[in-house]
Amino acid sequence: MKSFRKELFFETDTRRAFINITPEVETALAESGIREGILLCNAMHITASVFINDDEAGLHGDFEHWLEELAPEKPHSRYAHNTFEDNGDAHLKRTIMGREVVVAVTRGALDFGPWEQIFYGEFDGKRRKRVLIKIIGE
Repeated sequence: MKSFRKELFFETDTRRAFINITPEVETALAESGIREGILLCNAMHITASVFINDDEAGLHGDFEHWLEELAPEKPHSRYAHNTFEDNGDAHLKRTIMGREVVVAVTRGALDFGPWEQIFYGEFDGKRRKRVLIKIIGE
């Protein structure tokens, strides 16, 4: 069995963003040479997420609206966490959207269902963060 590891780095200009990282993940899979196995992709920061969904702008707007209703950024004073930083909402948004995805690798490709894509969700941006890709298989 082979193992492959790669890191991706992101720094958004905005506090929140959704970035389709499927092409970068597919590039990593090709670099690995693994044809059958499992791919793990996870955010390495507690205010960012990796998740699978449809790449549709209206849906991304719906996520933003829904997350802001569940964990509004302001007022910052509503979060006990916000004593040194003002990102309590970002921690909660990450919990809702999840830390990682696991995707089967079949015949050297991500074994997706219809419309599935991998996204990086940023909830406390404007600084460099990383995503880990780990692939195991043959």
